[in-house]
Amino acid sequence: MLSPDTPYPIGKTSKKVIFLKNFITNPNIQVGDYTYFHGGDSPESFEKRNVAFAFSSQLIIGKFCQIAFGTKFILSDANHPMNGFSTFPFFIFGKLGDDCSQWADCAFDLPNKGDTVIGNDVWFGHESLVLPGVKIGDGAIIGARAVVTKDVAPYTIVGGNPAEIIRKRFPAPVIEQLLNIRWWDWDYDAITRHISAIAGADIQALQDCERFCF
Repeated sequence: MLSPDTPYPIGKTSKKVIFLKNFITNPNIQVGDYTYFHGGDSPESFEKRNVAFAFSSQLIIGKFCQIAFGTKFILSDANHPMNGFSTFPFFIFGKLGDDCSQWADCAFDLPNKGDTVIGNDVWFGHESLVLPGVKIGDGAIIGARAVVTKDVAPYTIVGGNPAEIIRKRFPAPVIEQLLNIRWWDWDYDAITRHISAIAGADIQALQDCERFCF
């Protein structure tokens, strides 16, 4: 099986696709093995062009995710104060007027929705947008140009602006089994041997492997 440390998994054919973790330097961005990004002419610039305001909040992306061209993530540090009469971030001035000698003495409401957490095997369609603090479950599909403003449950397809549920990918019992099996955490040799079952939606074969392969 191809190593997740390979920068360009289809290098001779195209360098537009990268295994993303190999190009992340910001400690607030974590990316799992085999997650790829299709970034056009400069996929290596993902953390600068496709992630906004990764200063204190984190973007955590699981394994085997597929991130299409133009997908962007906005993190909580992008938020503005909203409890006053203006949303302008006056603290950028450093010092204010007579009411406050330092901006830190003033009561600014800076909404923090927490980290943005993406599960495993999530597919992001072309130019999708994920807003701050969103949690997206394993196996979800985010439609092209969807604007994700709230959490997405595992194995759920969403689309639109704001993104709404289109349908579940599988019946609830199958989703529960997949979340218990967690094939993405298997030894990669085991994954390779069972690609046909994973791609062919053979839940019995995956359950048998979970029982007898390890």
